Amino acid sequence: MSKRTGYISWDTYFMRMAETSSQRSKDPNTQVGACVVGEENMILGIGYNGFPRGCSDDEFPWEKPDKYLYVCHAEMNALLNSNYLNLVKGSKIYVTLFPCNNCAKIIIQLGVNEVIYLDDKYKDSIENIASRKMFDAVGIKYWQYIYPENESRKVIIEINSKDESDVKCIQMPNDVEVEFRQIYE
Repeated sequence: MSKRTGYISWDTYFMRMAETSSQRSKDPNTQVGACVVGEENMILGIGYNGFPRGCSDDEFPWEKPDKYLYVCHAEMNALLNSNYLNLVKGSKIYVTLFPCNNCAKIIIQLGVNEVIYLDDKYKDSIENIASRKMFDAVGIKYWQYIYPENESRKVIIEINSKDESDVKCIQMPNDVEVEFRQIYE
């Protein structure tokens, strides 16, 4: 018997990890996730944008521009949450949104070699222009990840209940197909 075909690539796997992590963010406007990957495709850290540990999500402001004084970005959290900080040098970071200039500085200082991002909605902002300038200056490779057509973005949710009110609202990116299956006996 030969191995299964049609499995997802490492890039898809790690970007999906970043996307899954972003769903932990409580930011009402932008949810960002990041996944740091070392040699041999070992996950070193995961993070999402949110307030620092101990700062209540209910007491600190989520409104712009006040939230920017308090929020830790996904890249910062993924790098600082690493269980293997000594292995971060030479790693890759998968992030759902191109890094701002402050995150770029952290990425550079910790020795990350490659940035793979999903979205670049602030491409023309002064912060992202600065990020690119710094990445170029130090030779950090960066590129936008686009899901291959043969790697469908489908989530299957199994419901073990006859009561439709048990189904909770699930927020997914627009290009993700969601299929619900009832599995009750």
